Amino acid sequence: MKLKLAFFAFIVFCGTSFGQSNSKFRVVLDPGHGGKDYGAIYHGFIEKNIALNVALKVGKILEKDPSIDVLYTRKTDVFIELNERANIANNATANIFVSVHCNGATNQTAYGTETFVMGMTRNASNLEVAKKENAVVELEADYKLKYKGYDPKNPESVIGVGILQERFNNQSIELASKIENGISSNLDRKSRGVKSAGFLVLRNISMPRVLVELGFISNKNEGTFLNSEAGQDKLAAQIAAAIQSYKKEYFVADGNDHRDPVPAQVEKPKADPIQTPPAATQPVKGVQFKVQIAASGKDLETVPSNFNGLSGISKDKSTSLIKYYYGDTNDYNQAKSLLEQAKAKGYPSAFVVAFRDGKKITVQEALEGR
Repeated sequence: MKLKLAFFAFIVFCGTSFGQSNSKFRVVLDPGHGGKDYGAIYHGFIEKNIALNVALKVGKILEKDPSIDVLYTRKTDVFIELNERANIANNATANIFVSVHCNGATNQTAYGTETFVMGMTRNASNLEVAKKENAVVELEADYKLKYKGYDPKNPESVIGVGILQERFNNQSIELASKIENGISSNLDRKSRGVKSAGFLVLRNISMPRVLVELGFISNKNEGTFLNSEAGQDKLAAQIAAAIQSYKKEYFVADGNDHRDPVPAQVEKPKADPIQTPPAATQPVKGVQFKVQIAASGKDLETVPSNFNGLSGISKDKSTSLIKYYYGDTNDYNQAKSLLEQAKAKGYPSAFVVAFRDGKKITVQEALEGR
């Protein structure tokens, strides 16, 4: 049991030490499928075309921000192998990877968006989505050699051959949540939630990465929306806004992806830059700081033996992936101390999060009293 828990801790929590150090926030947009790989086809709607159109629209919005670099795995209707998509992202030392797709199902009443992160799942529908998206490897030459150990009939076998597995899981879930929340809240469209499954396109990518299923083109009504210029514009705007929000909250130029926010300060002459700002030394009224140490599909008891001896663990089960938190304080300095304790216990990708009235806010907003 201890070995199993140690393995769980390893795959979920390692990763931020591999963070990038770019002066600009670098985004790789990956329109799914392309060329001879059409993806899903229903009612005359073609996945590869919708995915390309939406990804290009997302990129066009982001390119207006001079602090963001946008790269694409494809900008035209060409076939790109899954490994090459990962190579493009890794060679660019990008900060995030967003793969854009459309869903399809035998049950043509199914509808709604869902955003996936890399991970294990026993959920049948999640496995089916991964199986369909991974089927593209059979169009690649010598795929049995390139993806040795992967069984197209068993999507979870990708975990066995992937070297990264659930690395960057915390960050990926934060990005995925922003995408889902934006689409469901601002477009009033159904969100099927943030989910995990084994996707070959995500397996070797060394950065936070998500796969967005924009909706079901097998559902004629939703497919009509996804295939329309207006629908694609609306979805692209929300995905771009989610990426910008993630950048604002976590990216520091020439630093680590997860920022340690500095509270707003009152101007004073020649303040010692090493000195802790006064606003951070006082408890913040109405705010809770916690340390997010994990996000996983596994529902663990919040006992110290399951978390390398850490006590005071709480969890958020509001999505299909459970978030685990260590500690609870309204003092930001205390939260930073808790963060160091978590990292010392073997959770290097942990980071501080903030809540006001039960609603998650950025740490910067908490410290500025917004």
